[in-house]
Amino acid sequence: MELNEKQIHILKVSEELFSKNGFDGTSVRMIAKTAGINIAMISYYFGSKERLLETLVSYRILNFKIEIDQVIQKEDTFMKKIDAIVAVIINRIHNGRRIQKLIHFEFSRENPKIDFSNYLREKQENLETLKKLVEAGQKEGVFSKNVNIELIIPTILGSYFNLYYNKKIYSKAHRLFQENDFDEFVTTTLTQHIQRTIKALLTYEE
Repeated sequence: MELNEKQIHILKVSEELFSKNGFDGTSVRMIAKTAGINIAMISYYFGSKERLLETLVSYRILNFKIEIDQVIQKEDTFMKKIDAIVAVIINRIHNGRRIQKLIHFEFSRENPKIDFSNYLREKQENLETLKKLVEAGQKEGVFSKNVNIELIIPTILGSYFNLYYNKKIYSKAHRLFQENDFDEFVTTTLTQHIQRTIKALLTYEE
């Protein structure tokens, strides 16, 4: 996906507005005004608000794929690569949690307003990338043969979103009184906990 600077600027502004106001609560006029551009430019580049959101979703997941590929191509141990992948996933989800909420809402609709075919294809490609890494580790004897690879990412995401959607409970339990305290907890304590969990699952032998 090749995008110019103006398109990327529009996507970033849209992401912020969608996150704050929701898809239905964000108008093309609002996006154009905030981005400092003419409405016609959005139509020229994206055609409609629905296509703009589709492009935003594809842009974000493509950038994620680039990060994961960089981790896998590094000369490092399998365990360190798993740690790095978990950190990338948690960091991306946490920083983009509002747009993720919007994506999940739209995706769960009986008749979603946008076409998720590219999104689903790219997610499948990311899963295949992870599978190749785990299978390589299995071949080297680092990871157990008895691993349900398809459940690794849901395990990571489930752990994060359980914490996030019960933020008040966990913030009180861990004395996270400020927003930056919660952010630091996610990027350190939670990330390390999930890293240990995933590595334990990958090496568990019955």
